[in-house]
Amino acid sequence: MTPLYRETDCGGRLTPYMGRWPVVDDSAFVFHGAQVIGDVEIAANVSIWHNCVLRGDVNHIRIGERTNIQDGTVIHVSTRTHPTIIGRDVLVGHKVMLHACTLEDHAFVGMSAIVMDNARVCTDGMLAAGAMLTPGKTVGSGELWAGSPAKFMRAVTPEETLRNRKMAAHYHRLAEQHRMDALGRPHDLPAYP
Repeated sequence: MTPLYRETDCGGRLTPYMGRWPVVDDSAFVFHGAQVIGDVEIAANVSIWHNCVLRGDVNHIRIGERTNIQDGTVIHVSTRTHPTIIGRDVLVGHKVMLHACTLEDHAFVGMSAIVMDNARVCTDGMLAAGAMLTPGKTVGSGELWAGSPAKFMRAVTPEETLRNRKMAAHYHRLAEQHRMDALGRPHDLPAYP
């Protein structure tokens, strides 16, 4: 008999849909309470934090290396029209809703933001916390959009771009600390400063 689900080493739950299981790189972190369902592929060193839901049932979800999906985020797709594609080194804040959209490498989506069908956040683009990017809209490379519905506000500063690009490494290290603690393994990683 096929199992109903599998648990990751950090307590996340992987569940098949129509016989297709999620594919998770061994170096990725899928934490306690996270649910990953169906046609989902998670690349190396990705962190999927507590209580996220990634449901790849009627289309697929792909997540690139070193991306972090923070606590309470929901990721879904559209039937036969749009998958959700997330690039490398992407920062997705707490309680974000991503639906059948694309986030290019180094994109940033702030806490509680919503990205709708066929919308896109380009490389080094930023969608502010609480913003709603409506269907088909694009946050251009190096642009900051905010509001509901989201609109262009200004160019992202070089300092913001640099900070966002450094955050992928920060979240990888933080996830590694959590993983070692969850597994009861000693580690020599310093506590978060």
